[in-house]
Amino acid sequence: MVTLTEQAETILETRYYLKDNTGKPQENAEQMFRRVANALAEVETKYLSLPVEVELVATDFYEMLSELYFLPNSPTLMNAGTPAGTLSGCFVLPLEDSMQDIMKTATDAAMVQKYGGGTGFALSKIRPKGDPINTTQGKACGPIEVLKTLSRVSSMITQGGKRDGANMAVMSVYHPDIRDFITCKTYEGDIHNFNISVGVDSNFMKAVINNAAYPLVHPTTDKITEWVKASEIFDIIIEGAWKNGEPGLVFIDSINKDNRVKQYHGDMIATNPCGEQPLLSNESCNLGSINLIKFFQDSDSPVWESKIDWRKLSSITELAVRFLDNVIDANTYATVDIDKMTKSTRKVGLGVMGFADLLIALKVPYNSEAALNIGRTLISFIRDIADRTSIDLGVERGPFPDWVNSDYTSNYTYRNACRLSVAPTGTISMIADTSSGIEPTFALAWRKSNILEGKSLYYVNKFFEDTAREHGFYSEDLMEHLAKGGSLQDREDVPEWAKEVYVTAPDISPAAHVNMQAAFQDAVDAGISKTINFANSATREDVQAAYLQAWETGCKGITVYRAGSRVKEVLTTGYLAETCECDIPLIVQEAGCSSCKTCGWSACEIS
Repeated sequence: MVTLTEQAETILETRYYLKDNTGKPQENAEQMFRRVANALAEVETKYLSLPVEVELVATDFYEMLSELYFLPNSPTLMNAGTPAGTLSGCFVLPLEDSMQDIMKTATDAAMVQKYGGGTGFALSKIRPKGDPINTTQGKACGPIEVLKTLSRVSSMITQGGKRDGANMAVMSVYHPDIRDFITCKTYEGDIHNFNISVGVDSNFMKAVINNAAYPLVHPTTDKITEWVKASEIFDIIIEGAWKNGEPGLVFIDSINKDNRVKQYHGDMIATNPCGEQPLLSNESCNLGSINLIKFFQDSDSPVWESKIDWRKLSSITELAVRFLDNVIDANTYATVDIDKMTKSTRKVGLGVMGFADLLIALKVPYNSEAALNIGRTLISFIRDIADRTSIDLGVERGPFPDWVNSDYTSNYTYRNACRLSVAPTGTISMIADTSSGIEPTFALAWRKSNILEGKSLYYVNKFFEDTAREHGFYSEDLMEHLAKGGSLQDREDVPEWAKEVYVTAPDISPAAHVNMQAAFQDAVDAGISKTINFANSATREDVQAAYLQAWETGCKGITVYRAGSRVKEVLTTGYLAETCECDIPLIVQEAGCSSCKTCGWSACEIS
């Protein structure tokens, strides 16, 4: 029997269960997980598995899903075993400098988003605004107008009939229109369904540090159009990030260190909407996340390693990689080009969720050296098992077809060109009733209005409530303080050890946030979705320091958010929150992404 929280059941009924023509759910959680497990196990027949073997795999998949050890990205849960289309969560589409190519990309984006996928684009190849157009004797509209066109297309689409479109636009810092791109979202609401990031490299970052000039280069002629101080452009980036969290940075050269088919296909210059999955043009990636808290086992030993069920974690990692590889074959792709490119590299994105909950169970503060060590150890273990499993699948099923065009020099034939990616896990972590991605706990208590009963109720972090009651510092006054945005650190009635263990995102320094992202990045061949939180009082210099730290520590990108910096907040405590159809404050999952604890509505969450 599947055991879910009331919140998870509400989310599934609203967005995931199959429905009849009247909108009435036609399945329950058990049936949904069996639908997904059976559909993905059926792929085994393609590789000459016997019927009994397929049944065994289906059982293993079902148990892994229904016991919440692992969940795939939302499109897989929604669409597997139905004619509804894509099972992948993220895509990058090509954007070339011609009217035909731009409009084809717009059409492809609409088809991808129609069935629940998020899309990323690189504007770097589009000629600058005002550039002459020889065929019409006119002038180019420029990449920002192209971006607005793609945004309008996305506004027409409700993904899979269940959520709004989500997108990422990346522009190279060397593009002549980079200033306009950095400021294109200064006014909230304009291009609202796009996150934006600037693609930079080490040469640019070194120029910033050395106060040197660098060239802006015309994307179609390769001619230098202007020399500009790198610090001037960097200051504009920092100003935007300080004001409303955008643009982020994408470190292109760091990303392409793990691009194993670069010599054949070129650089990856764009990512999916939340930035954790850099992809080549027309590639897609199916994501899934292991729920780390499920592997906690109570032990009297003071050594944290003894409190992890490593054998179970190993077996689930193996099964999850097989599951995700099967998704590639079970998928129905929006275009022929996406089908071909995705199957050429067979990238999968296995990540984690529940990390903050695991740290709490281990009684380890998130912002500690011990937590960094735990993060590195866990993700390295998962990487080693995932790599080994992909090699085994490569022997069993054959390597990814572009293996012959890759820079792999060993005899190991990986089935998947990419194995790991840490997604934000907004909604699926709510289904699993766990913390999202590798984010710290955002709030320990929040208030939710019950419209039907006209009451206002407190919702409390399950670990914190148990601990507070057990150790005698639980009180309504404390809950009220926390629900209004107050910090646990301000309370004299709370023991110091509890303040350390139950530190929340707003209480953690930006440097500690970046260090945690970097700790996981060491073992992740794709990227990591992680928000670097700042207090409202943070300065532009604070934001700049975080951006520089992210580059210096080997991160592949960075996203920041300063509390209170947007008119429409997605915070749960202390600020006016954006609301959904329930008219209830939303729960933050990622900068610019939010979810409703009541109806499961989510804005821009992809995984």
